[in-house]
Amino acid sequence: MTKIRLLLADDHAIVRRGLELYLKTQPDFELVGEASTGTETLERVAELEPDIVLMDLHMPALNGIEATRRIRESHPAVKVIVLTSFSDHDHVLPAVKAGARGYLLKDIEPDELAKAIRRVHAGKVEVHPEVAGLLMESIADPAGSAPERAATPFDGLTAREREVLRLIASGLTNREIAEALHITEKTVKTHVSHVLGKLGLTDRTQAAILAVKHGLDTQS
Repeated sequence: MTKIRLLLADDHAIVRRGLELYLKTQPDFELVGEASTGTETLERVAELEPDIVLMDLHMPALNGIEATRRIRESHPAVKVIVLTSFSDHDHVLPAVKAGARGYLLKDIEPDELAKAIRRVHAGKVEVHPEVAGLLMESIADPAGSAPERAATPFDGLTAREREVLRLIASGLTNREIAEALHITEKTVKTHVSHVLGKLGLTDRTQAAILAVKHGLDTQS
């Protein structure tokens, strides 16, 4: 069986370890290396010639979008799948234009990630539903820009992160949020951490106040 050769590019070691532990359970995957910066990613691609790079966007030295563009130019046979927490226009469109063959969010289920990797390797394009919506909007807009709308502090959050924030603002605990969304409490904690990081906040009380201020707690 020919294995799909993978390179992990993410500046967080814990993310790389988590991906490694799961992907190594897939008999048709081979992890050939990893990188923690954009520059290191380019070096590893030249050295290891993987089939697919799982690419984070926010990395030191060289961001994932520029690294994707350079990989596309110098190693066109190598496919890049963006794996990130960001689903806004400022990240999605540049990444796709740079040559990414997939754009997935880090809250993806492991089995879905494995399926996406196989589909991209087979020549298909894989994008998260939120990302697909943004791409359709950009196509519908003759100027190729994002549709005009009021900006909010929550634009950088994924749909699931917004839902978690809404439930925080409604006063639910992590356990109650997990039950409401049918996910694990550990997953809820991860989402809360991402929400606080993206909003530049230090605790869930601040997040709840911000959400209430902008009416997020009243949205269904």
